[in-house]
Amino acid sequence: MSTGGVENTEYAAFVARAIRAAGRRVADGDPEDLAELTQLKEQLDEAMAVAVRGLRAAPHSHSWSRIAACLGITRQAAMQRWPEAGGTRKPGGQPSAIR
Repeated sequence: MSTGGVENTEYAAFVARAIRAAGRRVADGDPEDLAELTQLKEQLDEAMAVAVRGLRAAPHSHSWSRIAACLGITRQAAMQRWPEAGGTRKPGGQPSAIR
């Protein structure tokens, strides 16, 4: 998909290449550098949360079903994964409402 003149698919491919290169660099370095790869994973998780919140918010207002289908997961799984984007959880991790 193209957004604002940026080709997201090409950009994601570039980022994937950079991540693979980081793994190779760590493989040739010290075990202590593994923590930096863990930080990349945490940053990716946050980027996913930002993306889902943006897709759920106006003006896009994409449904949980649409987001889940694009990720190959269930609507319920998406809602549980990103409760801050409008998915909700009861204590114990169970969704309190299905939208």
